Amino acid sequence: MSARYPKIPCRILVTGKPPWPNPPAYSFSRMTEVAAYEILVTSDSDVEVSQNYLQEVVMPLLDPEVGMVTCLYRGKNVAGFWSGMTALGMSVEMTAGVLVANLIEGINFGLGPTIAVKKEAVARVGGYQALGDYFANDYMIGNLIHKAGYRVVLSHHIINHIVSQKSFRKMWDSQLRWAKSTRYSRPLGHLGSSLIFAVPFGLLGFAAAVPRGKPWLGLFLLGAAFLNRILESWLIGWGVVRDPVALKRPWLYLVRDLLGFGVWVASYTAARAVWRSSNYELDRDKIVLRENASTRN
Repeated sequence: MSARYPKIPCRILVTGKPPWPNPPAYSFSRMTEVAAYEILVTSDSDVEVSQNYLQEVVMPLLDPEVGMVTCLYRGKNVAGFWSGMTALGMSVEMTAGVLVANLIEGINFGLGPTIAVKKEAVARVGGYQALGDYFANDYMIGNLIHKAGYRVVLSHHIINHIVSQKSFRKMWDSQLRWAKSTRYSRPLGHLGSSLIFAVPFGLLGFAAAVPRGKPWLGLFLLGAAFLNRILESWLIGWGVVRDPVALKRPWLYLVRDLLGFGVWVASYTAARAVWRSSNYELDRDKIVLRENASTRN
């Protein structure tokens, strides 16, 4: 990238193995040490943005009361069916959850793919070092900045989150890691999210109605659940984040809804998670990320 734009000054930092349990937080901390300006923009490597991205995410930070800006994202599938399940979940399920949170209590957390923040706001919460032990560093930076008295703003800029999970196992590990992150970051909200899945309840209603001699009621409940998911795919997946898959193939969200419920149930299993090639254990009180002894050896 630096060779592509030679007139734009940049530096490439090689930090080595991070001494903190959370590698991204350590990388951000090292980059902050040499950052020349007062606004910091972080992004995952699997993110695509539009040309007006910087202008749109930086603009709210001109308000002295705003300390951080975060963005909704649509999933962009590049690897097949299982990857598509994750991508559609990002566009519909994740987006719906964030919008509801914003409606009820405002945004007091960050969304990991990309975040713009004032350097002074990061410094006030103890720097990125304060995030070094946390599993959900994106959630925590927004939460700490909010508690420090700043506003956290949800940008109107929608980004692409590239998804390339080619197998069920990779998809499952990724989904389960996110779900456990939410479970420990927002325990009550995560518990309540069980009610957002329509297809499992439709199937349950159908299974309960048929033995009672009311198959028409069961079909009605199942049909209502299917219609609900299709409408959500259109209204959220297309209406909000403009995901073309959500518009053209909304029936896929029926499968994704059932899968999402399975992930939600599995999130209440052992306090462990997988991130890239490492296995981690989560502290139940502080959602702290700790590498397993087997991994360290």
